[in-house]
Amino acid sequence: MPRLLEAGHRVRVLVRDPARLQGRSWLDRVEVVTGDVLRPETLPAALAGIDAAYYLVHSLAAGGGYSERDTAAARHFAEAARDAGAGRILYLGGLGDPEAELSEHLRSRQGTGDALRSAGVPVTELRAAVIVGSGSLSFELIRYLAERLPVMICPRWVYTRIQPIAIRNVLDYLVAALDHPESAGRVLEIGGADVVTYGEMMTGYAEVRGLSRRLIPVPVLTPRLSSYWVHLVTPIPAAIAQPLIEGLRNEVVVRDDTARRLFPEIRPFDYRTAVQLALDRVEAGEVETMWDDALVTTQGDAPPVVLTEREGMHIERRQRTVNAPPEAVYREFVSLGGERGWLALDWAWQLRGAADRLCGGVGMRRGRRDPHDLRVGDALDFWRVEALEPGALLRLRAEMKVPGRAWLQFTARPQPDGRTQLTQTAFFDAKGLFGLAYWYGAYPFHALIFDRLIDRIARDAEARRAERAAARTPPA
Repeated sequence: MPRLLEAGHRVRVLVRDPARLQGRSWLDRVEVVTGDVLRPETLPAALAGIDAAYYLVHSLAAGGGYSERDTAAARHFAEAARDAGAGRILYLGGLGDPEAELSEHLRSRQGTGDALRSAGVPVTELRAAVIVGSGSLSFELIRYLAERLPVMICPRWVYTRIQPIAIRNVLDYLVAALDHPESAGRVLEIGGADVVTYGEMMTGYAEVRGLSRRLIPVPVLTPRLSSYWVHLVTPIPAAIAQPLIEGLRNEVVVRDDTARRLFPEIRPFDYRTAVQLALDRVEAGEVETMWDDALVTTQGDAPPVVLTEREGMHIERRQRTVNAPPEAVYREFVSLGGERGWLALDWAWQLRGAADRLCGGVGMRRGRRDPHDLRVGDALDFWRVEALEPGALLRLRAEMKVPGRAWLQFTARPQPDGRTQLTQTAFFDAKGLFGLAYWYGAYPFHALIFDRLIDRIARDAEARRAERAAARTPPA
């Protein structure tokens, strides 16, 4: 979005839930429409009057059947674009020799391009291998393994050749293609300056980070077994890791240099430079997206639930009066999780996350995008930010495996005496008898943990207020 706006384009954004764009710096400069590519009746209004449409949709995280969903979604979009008179579709797909025996994931990415072309609208399809940067699940897989394992037992795919590309170069190509009409109706293979193996990607990342890592290849380690190992040692669930790992046996190297000839002004980075640039953005707190930003999680492919109090909803509410302004209280609860932890009995939160991982859930390893800033839709350990009112409210929706649906909400309301009423509320919509048993069985633990949590938030807000007041007081 920032690149397109900087280039002077008028932009319309298609999104399932507009609330998830809250906090984006460019939001007031774009037109937002609500729709869903799996619901074709929502697309005509979105595509009306559009000159060119970027298609950056993927449903891998929704689980089995993603290939069929991707194909259906792309056809809906292509037909709506044709009917609206759109001049072009630009699509980011997956690199790989179409004549080879590709994995289901790579076949799906290329099949999506075919579906987009089926309606007759000219398509510019950019095919890339692993994209190096925040928001790239494949790169995060490499990063997590290299960060956490000093010795890695690896299957034969570590020797597969690949041509990774920096996310900055991908954005360069996506924006430049819009102003190069000769790229219409073409499949363009894009890659970085280096051809490496997956093993060299992991050791290269480790060297940039100043880490010493050793790879031990083994002859037999199936994608299923590998995905379970990834599930245990990284935040990436096995259901998502397996199709990605199956694709690692395919060599993904640029065979056609048309893109380099069409866009000579774009100079692809080498792998180590791409890694360093990605890490620099993380260190500077400029991460724009994360791989787990997608709505789809272990809770299924459903939009966020609008919370309402109704029969069957179990509510556990605690309140404290805090001698600090609402903004100070808000800053305390909005910075929970990630490296800071959960303040009260953090080991218990970690234990709950470990149990969730063992059951196939997301666990606590996702952390948070930024240590202080949150946006609607952000992942926060095993929660998802569902609602956010700066200075006033934070609502988190649980994404751990529970027999029902759960939320945790914090509010900070000003009082007439200048203090703040802090309210912490747990909501649970139980599913069946097992859900009721879970709720009442967990209540003693909630009473212990949540009591301490709200007390700690209140104390920290008051302590920081006192520190700021002392700093403003001139010495005697």
